[in-house]
Amino acid sequence: MTSSATALRAFSAYGIELEYMIVDSDSLALLPIADRLLQNASGHYANEVKKGRFAWSNELTLHLVEIKNAPPQARLEGLAEGFQAELRSIAALLAEFGARLMPGAMHPWMNPANETRLWPHHGAAIYRSYDRIFDCRSHGWANIQSMHLNLPFAGDEEFARLHAAARLVLPILPALAASSPVAEGRAQEALDFRMQCYRLHPARVPSLIGRLVPDNASSRNGYEAEVLAPMYRDIASLDPDGVLQHEWLNTRGAIPRFDRDALEIRVIDLQECPQADLAIAALTSAVARALYQGRWSPPEAQRRIATGALADILHACIRDADRALIVDADYLNLLGFPQDHCEAHELWRHLFASCAADPLLSQVNLAPLDLILSRGPLARRIMRALGANFERHSLHAVYRELCDCLADGRLFMDR
Repeated sequence: MTSSATALRAFSAYGIELEYMIVDSDSLALLPIADRLLQNASGHYANEVKKGRFAWSNELTLHLVEIKNAPPQARLEGLAEGFQAELRSIAALLAEFGARLMPGAMHPWMNPANETRLWPHHGAAIYRSYDRIFDCRSHGWANIQSMHLNLPFAGDEEFARLHAAARLVLPILPALAASSPVAEGRAQEALDFRMQCYRLHPARVPSLIGRLVPDNASSRNGYEAEVLAPMYRDIASLDPDGVLQHEWLNTRGAIPRFDRDALEIRVIDLQECPQADLAIAALTSAVARALYQGRWSPPEAQRRIATGALADILHACIRDADRALIVDADYLNLLGFPQDHCEAHELWRHLFASCAADPLLSQVNLAPLDLILSRGPLARRIMRALGANFERHSLHAVYRELCDCLADGRLFMDR
C-alpha cells in the first residue's frame, strides 16, 4: 500500500504544532481552563477552533492549548509572525481569566500528581484510557510541551528516504532545542528533562516507544506489520474496547502519520517564542533535506546505522544538550563531519554552515540559531540565569521573563 495520489511531495510543505501552558498571570501556577478558552473563542465547547490558516486545539490536559498551521504551508516565511498573532489573540481571551501563556517544555514547579486535570469533553474516552493504563499524572504525560514538525511524503520511496533522514537528525535535536532543565522546583539531571521523562512514560507497553529512535522502515506495509501491529497486539488486553488502536498510539521520536501522509518529529522542546521555534524547524528541515538528497552520504548507508547507536547519541544529548560528546565516527561521517568526535554544538555549527544555501533558512529569522550556537540552547540559558538559586522567587522571576518573551515575541537573553 502506498500513499494517495494527492499526497504532498517531500519538503513541499511544513506543518508546525506548538503547545503552551496556561498559567495564572501573577503566581504562574497552572490554570486548567483550556476548555473555557476554546469555548470563548468559538461560542461552544470545542476540541478545535479554526482561525484562518491556523487552528487552536486541546490536548491531554486542561492546562494546555496547541496552536498549529492548518493546512501545511509551502513556505516557512511569515509563519512565526502568524503564530505570534495567534498568541496575541489567545492572550486577550486569557486576560479575562487573569491568565497568560507560559513557554518552555515543562512547568518548573508543577506537581502533576495533584495538579493534573484531564480534558473532560469530546474525545475524553481516549484520555481516560491513557490515564487508566499509564497513569497520566506524571511529568512524562501531564507536564510536557513540545513543537511537532510535520514533513509530508508521497509513496513508499519518499517515506523510506525521509524516515532514514529523520532517524539521523533526531538524536541531536535536544542539543539544539532543550528547554526543560527544571522540574519540581529544582535542577534535573538532564537539560532536556521533558525527553528524559517522555522516553520512559509508556514503560508498561514498551513496544509503543521502542528505543525512542525508530528502527529503519522502508514501506507503509512493512511499518504497519512490524511496528503498528505489535503495538496494537500488546495493548489489546489493557484496551479491550479498542479506543487506542490508532497510529497515534505510537510514541517514538518520529512517527509516520499515514492518515495524512506525513512524518511527525516529536523530540523538539518548545522555545521561548515562535521565531525561535520556526528557526529550529527550518534548520531541522534543511538538514533532513540534505540527508534525503544524499549530500553527505547515500540513503542506503544511512539506513544501515544501528538504532542502538543512534539511541546512545540521543540519550547523551537529552542529558548534556549542546555539550554532549559524540564519539561515533560512523555517525559523524554520515553527516559529513570531518573528525571522528566532537561535542554536539560543534556538529550543529557544521550542519548550519553546510545548509546555509537551503532556501528554508532564508525564510526565517536566523538570530535564534546564532544565539543558540553561541550561548547554548534555552535550557542552558535558563540555568545560567538561575545560577545556584532555585528558590521560588528566583524561579518565578526567570519564568515570568520567559512569559514576557513569549508575549513580546523576543528571545530569552541570560545575563
